[in-house]
Amino acid sequence: MEQSVWQEIEQLYQKFQKLGINETVDYDKYYLYSLITHSTAIEGSTLTELDTQLLFDEGVTAKGKPLAHHLMNDDLKQAYELAKAESVSLVPVTPAFLQRLNATLMRTTGSVHSVTGGSFDSSKGEFRLCGVTAGVGEHSYMNYLKVPAKIDEFCAILQAKQKTMGTFREQYELSFNVHLNLVTIHPWIDGNGRTARLLMNYIQFCYHLFPTKIFKEDREEYILSLRQCQNEESNHPFLDFMAWQLKKSLALEIERFYASRKERFNFMF
Repeated sequence: MEQSVWQEIEQLYQKFQKLGINETVDYDKYYLYSLITHSTAIEGSTLTELDTQLLFDEGVTAKGKPLAHHLMNDDLKQAYELAKAESVSLVPVTPAFLQRLNATLMRTTGSVHSVTGGSFDSSKGEFRLCGVTAGVGEHSYMNYLKVPAKIDEFCAILQAKQKTMGTFREQYELSFNVHLNLVTIHPWIDGNGRTARLLMNYIQFCYHLFPTKIFKEDREEYILSLRQCQNEESNHPFLDFMAWQLKKSLALEIERFYASRKERFNFMF
């Protein structure tokens, strides 16, 4: 089953490239807006793709929607721009690099936290100094004292693996595992999901792969797959979920391309 899904993905990918979809006017820009919209929507943002486009291109805020949601989208845009720029030079993923990404997307929504373990500033990407729980059932993440060493280990393993991932599927699955592992470590008090999705896309940018989007309407399945992996200590549920998301992304982009081409043809005649 797994193999057949990846065969379908490769066929869709080849079709995507053959059609030259990513070479159409402003495609990369608007697909990036879509990535950002869906990522923040998973965290509760109410902005639509059109709202996000108007915010980024015209500086227009959506009426009746919280300022915090606009700030969240704008900060994540800056974080994606940073990741895109750094991917050109294949900047290695280090603890400092991860903190830069998180600091950028938490720039205006983070704050100083004073806890038993000390004070830390979430707007600067500083690792948490307290315990965190999340989701239904209040899942508890690892003790904050273990986070720095675990992040060092995470970065060292990632840098080593990046040198050996040769096939299309291996590269994608490395980016998916990076996403899963960073969320599981949960190094920050906030922005873990956005940073993990951004880092996944960063690895894909480095390999010149089509960046995978996690659809906001699939939020429940997304969270369930992460939780299942954490409970079972297996990465298979998340890899299966992400393969499905990648397939869905490619199929939708191809479908939209054909629909827009048909509209242009009908307009001409």
